[in-house]
Amino acid sequence: MDSDYGRLADLPVTIDSVSTERLERDTSSGFTRVTTVFSLSGPGPDPDPDSGSESDSRDATAIGRGEDVTYETADHDALADSGLPALEGEYTIDSFSDRLEELDLFPAGGPDREVFRNYRRWGLESAALDLALRQAGTDLATALDRSAGPLRFVASTRLGEPPATDRVDSLLERVPDLGFKLDPTSDWDESLVADLAETGAVRILDLKGHYEGTDVDAPADPELYERVLEGFPDAVIEDPALTDETRPLFSDPDVRGRVSWDAPIHGVDDVEALPWEPSWLNVKPSRFGSLESLLETLAHCEEREIRCYGGGQFELGVGRGQLQLLAALYYPDSPNDVAPRAYNDPELADELSASPLEPSTEPVGFRW
Repeated sequence: MDSDYGRLADLPVTIDSVSTERLERDTSSGFTRVTTVFSLSGPGPDPDPDSGSESDSRDATAIGRGEDVTYETADHDALADSGLPALEGEYTIDSFSDRLEELDLFPAGGPDREVFRNYRRWGLESAALDLALRQAGTDLATALDRSAGPLRFVASTRLGEPPATDRVDSLLERVPDLGFKLDPTSDWDESLVADLAETGAVRILDLKGHYEGTDVDAPADPELYERVLEGFPDAVIEDPALTDETRPLFSDPDVRGRVSWDAPIHGVDDVEALPWEPSWLNVKPSRFGSLESLLETLAHCEEREIRCYGGGQFELGVGRGQLQLLAALYYPDSPNDVAPRAYNDPELADELSASPLEPSTEPVGFRW
């Protein structure tokens, strides 16, 4: 196969052991984030920046890592107690994916949201890809015959209750050219919209109209939608909920051309089921679950000239860099919501990395 997935599917990967590490960190959005990092170990050299040493010996151990970004802390705690089903063995990337398809990756009990199964699967598939590339002595860009470009990013932040521009102002003081992805809420009044618009820094507005049963559910608000559509005429508008009241706001083709989709997208079928041919997609790899579904969707977007940008999920470990690498390979010039982790800390550092980020000059595996 000459597809991007075809270039990776037959990579061999040998797994001798599996371990997990629970990570925890407070965030700027007012919640404590917990994730789990998977480490798959097997024979081979391990030029691993996280291992503390380098070895060229074929008797050494290579380690591939990925991150489960499931949002419920209880699911991570249950995994730490139960462990994963047996994954040791010799595979290809494709047969390892088939193996995961057969397994229940939540052996202690099903998750609250079915999409979390995709999140955990992606954590393991990305770890297997990292390990396979290391055992082959190569990196993702080389395996795909792509080049990583300087990565442009925006910062995603909430504005507090009541909403104010304080954090946006503080970030712009540190990084004057920074762009933003913001989450409008019904208490955004005309004055706040005007103040934010005056910065000229708002790139994406996430209406979160497709979440159900989460802490960030945002029911359709036609007054809010109209306010942000008019107040930010050049911003991408993400995940509007289309109702009898809001749908007329999106009848203009120019407005539709600004709309992006995120939460509903788990594969090509979801893209084709959207209410109109999209111009933008927010790509969060964990939503796709499998590497094959992700790369098929990216190919679909390239063929139809659908613009993509990367989306983050408060990754605490290797997952953040993997999102950055994918964005640098496929859509480096987009408003990628993959800012370095320091942007998500409750207290801002005095100095923050500016956009764009330069890719590694000595890449290895599936790492940024």
